[in-house]
Amino acid sequence: MAGVPKKISINDKDRYNMDIRFMTVDDLNEVMEIENQSFSIPWSRDAFLNEIEHNHLSTYLVAEDGEKLAGYCGVWLVVDEAHITNVAVLPDYRGRGLGEGLMRKIMAIAIEFGARVMTLEVRVSNTPAQHLYRKLGFKDGGIRKRYYSDNQEDALVMWVNL
Repeated sequence: MAGVPKKISINDKDRYNMDIRFMTVDDLNEVMEIENQSFSIPWSRDAFLNEIEHNHLSTYLVAEDGEKLAGYCGVWLVVDEAHITNVAVLPDYRGRGLGEGLMRKIMAIAIEFGARVMTLEVRVSNTPAQHLYRKLGFKDGGIRKRYYSDNQEDALVMWVNL
């Protein structure tokens, strides 16, 4: 698969009262703010830059509340599989359905471009995220032992048929 064209217009302002659009390099300062507030092992700015500019298998979306980014979500599309790389929402915006909105958009894009299954890893302690993923149809697929390098926590691998 050649990856998703970055020029597709996405807007879901009616449902989530925010614009959901493709991430650009200009978004990286705010993406890093979201990343640093969301994860104990944040990705680097260079990692996101590489994803946007060089990884033809990646697609990243951002949710924009006026002039402020409130969240983002990324996926790798490889043949007929989609792998969620990360989903993050600023603490002040959590609990409003924004993570679900981003995931639903990413899932729709993956389906449009031929993905038949989607997978992700989530900390075994992150029950709010697991609840969201189960709401979207994900099922437990296994455990990756000592997956997270900060505390050696296991990751739950989850899968959904698209």
